[in-house]
Amino acid sequence: MLEIHHIEADIPIEELDHFFWQNASEIVIDSYWSGEKAPAGRHFRARLLWSGTALYVRFDVDQSEPLVVNEHPDVTKKTNGLWERDVCEIFIAPDTANRERYFEFEVEPTGEWIDLVMEVRNGERITDIHYKSEMLASARIERDRVIAAMKIPWTAFGQVPTEADVWAGNIFRCVGTGPERGYLAWNPTKTAKPDFHVPSAFGELLFARNG
Repeated sequence: MLEIHHIEADIPIEELDHFFWQNASEIVIDSYWSGEKAPAGRHFRARLLWSGTALYVRFDVDQSEPLVVNEHPDVTKKTNGLWERDVCEIFIAPDTANRERYFEFEVEPTGEWIDLVMEVRNGERITDIHYKSEMLASARIERDRVIAAMKIPWTAFGQVPTEADVWAGNIFRCVGTGPERGYLAWNPTKTAKPDFHVPSAFGELLFARNG
């Protein structure tokens, strides 16, 4: 279970070093989707916070290899196909009894982003590419590290959590290219081939009032 600490005020998304992030519980993600350990240079950490208006997610990414990103990024609108490059992702299912319908949010080291609504029906995955969450994203590339963050308003989910609520979700990273491309997961999906879209593998997200 990942505990999400509450903050009383909102964070400007471009302030990646805002002191509020110090209040967030940090999880280290160091395994591939299969459960196999990933090299240290591919590990990443995730922190989540929540306020009265939004969910905040920050990724601190170890980057020991060349970036795989769009050379001409456009951060003014969602970018389809982001999952083909270096990217961090979070899937969220507010209704734990219906994990087959969930929201997908991604951010690239350049700050490009995408938001989607997913639903798994009878083994088939249905994607709403036209979904508009009004999410905001920001990123910064440093030497051997990338920091990225996203702010997702509660209107994106159609509901606002309260203290002690538990939602379901999973957190991922895609890195590299070709046969060496890596697919890291907070909760490994353990499918035969890389696949993040496994709602049964979602972990629990607990909304806490105090850190």
